[in-house]
Amino acid sequence: MASSERSALLTYRLCGGSGEDERGRERGRAAAAATPRKLPTFLGVVVPTLLSMFSVVLFLRLGFVVGHAGLYQALAMFAVAYFIIGMTVLSVCAIATNGALDAGGAYYMISRALGPEFGGSIGIMFFLANVCGSALYLLGLVEAVVDSFGIPPGQEVGSGVHVLPRSYWYELLYGTILLALCLVVCLVGASIYAKATFLIFLIVAGVLGTILVSFFATRPLGVPIRMQHLNSSEIENGSFTGFSLATLRENLGGGYGVDYTTGQMMSFSTVFAVMFNGCTGIMAGSNMSGDLKRPSYSIPRGTISAVLFTYLVYNLLAFLMCATCNRTLLQKDYGFLRDISIFPPLVTVGIYAATLSAAMSNLIGASRILYALARDDLFGRALALAKKTSASGNPIMAVILSWLVVQLVLFSGKLNTIAGVVTTFFLLVYATVNLACLALEWASAPNFRPTFRYFTWHTCLLGIAGCCVMMFLISPVSASASLGFLLILLLALHYLSPSSTWGYISQALIFHQVRKYLLMLDVRKDHVKFWRPQMLLMVQNPRGSARLIDFVNDLKKSGLYVLGHVELQDLDTLPSDPLQPQQDSWLSLVDKLNVKAFISLTLAPSVRHGVRQLLFTSGLGGMRPNTLVLGFYDDAAPQDSLAQHPAFTSAREELPLGFPPLRAATAPKLLSPREYVGIVADALKMLRNVLLVRNLESLDKAWELRRAASPPPSIHVWPVNLLRPDSARYADTCSLFLLQMACVLNMARAWRRARLRLFLCVEAGAMPHAQEDKLRQLLKDLRIQAQIQLVPWDGVVRLHWQAPRGPPGGPAPAEEEEAAVNFPPNTTQVSDEYVCAANKMVLEQGPAPAVRFLYLPRPPADTGLYPLYLRQLELLTRDLGPTVLVHGVSAVTSTQL
Repeated sequence: MASSERSALLTYRLCGGSGEDERGRERGRAAAAATPRKLPTFLGVVVPTLLSMFSVVLFLRLGFVVGHAGLYQALAMFAVAYFIIGMTVLSVCAIATNGALDAGGAYYMISRALGPEFGGSIGIMFFLANVCGSALYLLGLVEAVVDSFGIPPGQEVGSGVHVLPRSYWYELLYGTILLALCLVVCLVGASIYAKATFLIFLIVAGVLGTILVSFFATRPLGVPIRMQHLNSSEIENGSFTGFSLATLRENLGGGYGVDYTTGQMMSFSTVFAVMFNGCTGIMAGSNMSGDLKRPSYSIPRGTISAVLFTYLVYNLLAFLMCATCNRTLLQKDYGFLRDISIFPPLVTVGIYAATLSAAMSNLIGASRILYALARDDLFGRALALAKKTSASGNPIMAVILSWLVVQLVLFSGKLNTIAGVVTTFFLLVYATVNLACLALEWASAPNFRPTFRYFTWHTCLLGIAGCCVMMFLISPVSASASLGFLLILLLALHYLSPSSTWGYISQALIFHQVRKYLLMLDVRKDHVKFWRPQMLLMVQNPRGSARLIDFVNDLKKSGLYVLGHVELQDLDTLPSDPLQPQQDSWLSLVDKLNVKAFISLTLAPSVRHGVRQLLFTSGLGGMRPNTLVLGFYDDAAPQDSLAQHPAFTSAREELPLGFPPLRAATAPKLLSPREYVGIVADALKMLRNVLLVRNLESLDKAWELRRAASPPPSIHVWPVNLLRPDSARYADTCSLFLLQMACVLNMARAWRRARLRLFLCVEAGAMPHAQEDKLRQLLKDLRIQAQIQLVPWDGVVRLHWQAPRGPPGGPAPAEEEEAAVNFPPNTTQVSDEYVCAANKMVLEQGPAPAVRFLYLPRPPADTGLYPLYLRQLELLTRDLGPTVLVHGVSAVTSTQL
């Protein structure tokens, strides 16, 4: 039903998704109502397609193809060419029937279906193909005019109707005049050409009928052919023998010779390049989509009917020519159809009409493609001039620009010279159309359900392979250059074009592949050799966490990185989800900071509940956070570091407006110390590693890592539990995890200049050199390069032993890590004096590093001791500068191959 194709649900998008705003859709519906679709399948699709395919090749080059290639190879050429365009027609029909169509033709269909990268690149290539095609038809028309009215070769003065001078510059002048005629028609409006289309089709059909009758009605005759050489000319005799078995046998095999217009030796590839131009034009019917009554019905049926008809006509004419004309006539006289016709003037009129209409059609098509590209702003200001239209809506500047490009192509001078370029462009366009349809099919998007189902991914692949093979057979150089140009267009549009609402095929393909590989990512096959950190960083307000976000991005080592945020609200009391409007601000922040992170926002009654939710639900399959990162809980006033971040210091950048101002120093916090430590305890219970990061906003990474100071910046690593010197070990799970994280940071590109310094705390009489050798061997086994520095800490440890001890009968140090949840560890029993002494010991190890990694002990099992635990951590890290407290529960190091 035709009305259903123009329903409000379908008219604005081919593949679903969000479209333009409501005002744009209303204008589109109003325009559609003002200009109703009228054309049926025959007039709207079949006639334009036939006229585009029946032009120069049919009247002026079919004999050339058969004469050089012979009947067998000519039929093979037709089979190959029509196989290629047949696969492409299937792809075009699939895209054309995937929803209702609007005006714009092939470019509109492809760009709206596949996104700006494919649409823009194909649009440019299609524009160039149409431009070169227009020049090709004009040169063919000039050739026909000169053959009919030109001064014979070798003569200075003509006689009768043969009065037109022959030379490169004169022929360029004739082509320029004919192109100016096309320009005038296009500037007046495409309606003039549209009204004459059917009349031109009747003329061409009449000429074709006359040619077929002439093969049977014309008696055998000789055709003198004047051949022009450098300083002389000679007469060669071609002959029309009528139907002759001897003539047919002579013309069965190939007989490649020299092209008399260019002087070049012909081959299969060069002849195929000329012949393939008669197979282009299959998208002419698609370009009429805005004027068709039922475009999704007419385009498949009309295009396929026209292609089949032209295939039969070309094969029939090839057989008739081989059976009636000798090879000399076919190779040496491109206009021999006039010589054997029962009414020669009609053939001349048909050649002129068909070729001129094809030239105008290509010029109009090129201008409309250029106008559509300019209107879509895919290339910014480069095509801004082409947007200008006349009062009636005719894109006059696009027409003029297209005319200028065609004029430049006319300087090539010979039809056969640019035939290879035109063929390469069209083959590349067809290959890309097949690739686009293949991408849609492989993406398996639910909204890709074309009503034309006679295609599969196999046909798309065959079309791509056929186009690519023939491109390189015809001209390897031009094929390589065209592919390079197309790749540049794709990359330029991908990175430079503005965002569109058309939908991106790349996103559908990425989703399809990611889902497939996520299903293949089996957590049961995880191995410590391939462990990588997968971070969940909790952010209250990005304005105060810009450098922390950047720092954790360096720590992730190509792992999962999630920015989590908890909004303290109750959805039951709200009219809608308040998190949805915030998504764009967070995503823009990720883009501006250039971090490879996902966003995960949640609503919860408390921050602790929200973090639990994110730890449970963030990620998918084998990609789930294994490490929780929190900013440190202290009384420092938050600072807006986002305004000083390099991504926002440019005058052209504006700060994200979606984030609220930072909390005032005197304002209450959103969570208490007890709740903060509870979050750490929850993460450890869920077997997540924990990082607490303090003073990261004072880290100027760019200055630290790029300064020309000697020695280079360092990373200090303290892999011992400073709050439990009686249980200090360097090879437990937590210490090895801490060492791994410091090594991961050092492996990041921005931190490779930094040097790891590992501090070994030793007591008198404890054989420090033996401990150092043991630690050095461990580093060697783990392939970690670090400088080991011995730090005597007898005075600090003495303060610990003087502190009150825990209850007798407690767990042994080796067992305490496992018992810490159920039994209060002695971290809460040390004195403030001891903690301050440990802080001083760490601080005295100079020079000051870029960042320090310290051991984070488990929180006590007694929740009443949480504030004391947090206070000890604050004392331990006071004035240390950028510090990362690390507690690991995962085995992350491996000495195996």
